[in-house]
Amino acid sequence: MSKRGLVQEHIAKLKPYVPGKPIEEVQREFGISDIIKLASNESPIGPSPKAVEAMKSALDKVALYPDGSCFYLIKRLADFWGVSENQIVCGNGSDEIIHNIGLAFLSHAGDEVISSEVTFSQYEAAALLNACEYSSAPCINHTYSLPEIADRITDRTRLIVIANPNNPTGTIVTQSEVNAFMARVPEHVIVVFDEAYLEYVESPDFPDTLALVEQGRNVIILHTFSKIYALAGLRIGYGIARPEIISAINQVRQPFDVNSIAQVGAIASLDDPDQVERSLKVNSEGKNYLYSEFEAMSLPYLPTEANFIWFDCKRDCRPVFQELLKRGVIIRTGDIFGCPTFFRVTIGTREQNERFIRTLREVLA
Repeated sequence: MSKRGLVQEHIAKLKPYVPGKPIEEVQREFGISDIIKLASNESPIGPSPKAVEAMKSALDKVALYPDGSCFYLIKRLADFWGVSENQIVCGNGSDEIIHNIGLAFLSHAGDEVISSEVTFSQYEAAALLNACEYSSAPCINHTYSLPEIADRITDRTRLIVIANPNNPTGTIVTQSEVNAFMARVPEHVIVVFDEAYLEYVESPDFPDTLALVEQGRNVIILHTFSKIYALAGLRIGYGIARPEIISAINQVRQPFDVNSIAQVGAIASLDDPDQVERSLKVNSEGKNYLYSEFEAMSLPYLPTEANFIWFDCKRDCRPVFQELLKRGVIIRTGDIFGCPTFFRVTIGTREQNERFIRTLREVLA
């Protein structure tokens, strides 16, 4: 018999993604029903009413397979962004597109993916799933260091992934930083800008990555309907790139990967501009309230360009997390990102934010 194990070596290195604790699990564990979840950066106000109605109307067609090409959604997205339809790919969440990017562009054990420390775990997964190397550059001042990433580029580098805004820190890299960085990126490298939280950004220094696509650069921009459009449960995201890059990603897509209800909901969401405005108002008010409360408690935090805040509780986050759970408040611990005294809290409604602060004060006291 061969001594080789059942599981491939590169798969054994993978750490499964650990989602934020679901409400149902906390209910079972502690026997409480009054729970708020501020752990997964979900919208506190829910989807557009127009999207809900459109999805209800589409339910009688769920016996049929969805449109595998996402024809109408891609047409609407092309119009929304002012690009060609062959420059867009849709997926079962932007996570699936990250996975498909790995399948399409990583092929050899020597290939390499570069990203940053303290960021979304699925970038490393894209490398390991394809038996490739993963390199994480230092995160400086809780922000991606593009010069550090550029210094790591070699002939083996195939993909660079930049979360902007970054999850979990909420920080951004700016237009000038991206300009300087892209001047150092060689032609054999594809740069992926994961802009899941784009719609929440208020900084005027946020980079125009679409201009890079228009210039013909090897750039992929990722967006999602999970955050500001509040369709997280439907799993739908999309990417924008040059037609040649989109074609390669389409070659590895699973058939019917985007369900029919998600497609209808996404189109209706784009057709309701008030959805974004409603969400931004709640988010802006919420983050300013939380800033003031963290300052009053002398808890360091990072100003955010997303719908969550990264803050330091100045003690081991795990016992604090457990005590919050017992009181029906779910947030995200920083130890999974290598920051054992930090938390990431999603900005909720005024009522949710106030309850979180009251409970945090009680636990820390």
